[in-house]
Amino acid sequence: MSEFAPRPFLTVEDMNDTIIKNWNDRVGRDDIVYHLGDIAILHMRPEKEANERIFDILNQLNGRLILVKGNHDSRNLFKYLAKHNYTIDGHPKFEFHDVGVLIKMNHRQYYMTHYPMMMGIVKQIINLHGHIHHYAVPIKEDINVGVDTPEADYLKHKPPFGTPFSQQEIEEMVVQKQIDFAKRH
Repeated sequence: MSEFAPRPFLTVEDMNDTIIKNWNDRVGRDDIVYHLGDIAILHMRPEKEANERIFDILNQLNGRLILVKGNHDSRNLFKYLAKHNYTIDGHPKFEFHDVGVLIKMNHRQYYMTHYPMMMGIVKQIINLHGHIHHYAVPIKEDINVGVDTPEADYLKHKPPFGTPFSQQEIEEMVVQKQIDFAKRH
């Protein structure tokens, strides 16, 4: 187990199998999932073999993936995925963004990035991010949605490890973090 991101798995393969199962239990073939960076860390040479293995794992995941580049994602991985991209009902399996994606949902704007953004107080903009693993930014408008997020504790029912958060779970985290901050101030 790594000290950097301790997880309850004996092997990486066991962790990957768990993530694939939990992901596919929630995500349908046509669903869209935003992955906010650090898709995979695989230190293997030649790099092409690492990219092939990562592609094989991503190919087992249901849905279309909108990938935001993280600090551990190489430009070559994105190029490899783009070269081997395919369509699902006329839409690409993978879509790529270097910095982030802004979407509107539930009367809010969500700026989805890899790194937490310090945008100041903007009522209807929430930053969904990854990068910081077991930590949360002490700003109510920033929500860590990585697999190791402590902000999943805001949920009544925490999804199994590796399960992408639903729209309802994101909204619950946003509301509960705001309530938590209001109690403190």
